[in-house]
Amino acid sequence: MIYRMDHVGVVVEDLAAAIAFFVELGLELEGEAVVEGEWVDQLVGLDGVRADIAVVRTPDGHGRVELSTFRTPVATGSAPRAPMNTPGIPRLTFVVDAVDDVLDRLRAHGAELVGEVARYGDVCRYCYVRGPDGIIIGLVEELN
Repeated sequence: MIYRMDHVGVVVEDLAAAIAFFVELGLELEGEAVVEGEWVDQLVGLDGVRADIAVVRTPDGHGRVELSTFRTPVATGSAPRAPMNTPGIPRLTFVVDAVDDVLDRLRAHGAELVGEVARYGDVCRYCYVRGPDGIIIGLVEELN
């Protein structure tokens, strides 16, 4: 039995930049910590883990994103900046008040529009941007 989705986790290279991006999007910083030790090694299947993490949450308190950057061990690869139709490419989507305004603010933090802002009838305006480390973020402006 599932009770709820707790959070989504994303590994980033620059934790401060990722926090700034998500705060600009409208999420609130819940907290930051350093994690290390046997329990972390067991959890992620790596040895000698030391990571900095931050948790940001949506204003309603129901959605959370864990951002992490690993000090050790050193990563041996990186995620591809694959096209949107590639299986396994994650997307985080947020409902916002005004897509154009949010998009303009996020561009100052390096966000790149993936396609165009599209309108789905009288339902919504929707777009995807690539944020820190290629994370794909959906922005939805409800029209009704």
